[in-house]
Amino acid sequence: MTVSAAASSAALLERLTAIAGTDVTPAAALLAESVRNNGVIQAFGTGHSQGTALEIAGRAGGLVPSNRIALTDLVQFGGEDPAVLADPMLERRGDVVSRLYELAAPAPQDVFVIASSSGVNSSVVEMAHVVTSAGHKLVAITSLQHSSQVPARHESGKRLSDLADVTLDNGAPFGDTLLPLPDGTSVGGVSSLTAGLLVQMMVAETVRLLVESGYEPPVYVSNNVPGGHERNIKLEALYEGRIRRTAS
Repeated sequence: MTVSAAASSAALLERLTAIAGTDVTPAAALLAESVRNNGVIQAFGTGHSQGTALEIAGRAGGLVPSNRIALTDLVQFGGEDPAVLADPMLERRGDVVSRLYELAAPAPQDVFVIASSSGVNSSVVEMAHVVTSAGHKLVAITSLQHSSQVPARHESGKRLSDLADVTLDNGAPFGDTLLPLPDGTSVGGVSSLTAGLLVQMMVAETVRLLVESGYEPPVYVSNNVPGGHERNIKLEALYEGRIRRTAS
């Protein structure tokens, strides 16, 4: 990363930290309520937003009751032909979402976090429709600047942010890049950085709310510290059959 890219990214992260607190707390309140009610945080994202889902589900310092829903679930758990994953437009297909939801088998008290910087791909918007219609609370992580400047692709005309109970704006610019090039394009994708920061802020705030309410937060420690793996396995057993921990 060049000095200019690093400086631009740092400035954006600083600005995001300053303004995001007002939205992070309501999002965390939804997660804390779900955890207290024996719910699971269901995370979904496609493309590079899969990385945001991975920040939520199954990582050190994160909440144990968390599950990542991925397009690969269609093959791994749903028995689809692996060739379906060769479709580069799969993330824009809304017709696979009901099957993904069915395979995840979420409980009524589960809360969903859906990440999409553009906020318009049909699969994420369809998932938002499915989960909110089923009565789940929804936190969206998206770029409001980008989403507002591109046409909605879902047949409903909705964007991800239109369906969320709480929207966390990742602050990424239109096109998700920071540094202009002479030919009119630009470089320096930033939404993964900002979305990751939002996730960690949200998780930290969720844990604070749990502790303040007298609920012991079920938090992962690193498998790479003594006793970590054994501790994590015991906590995961409390959610057996509800969270998936597969190789990534």
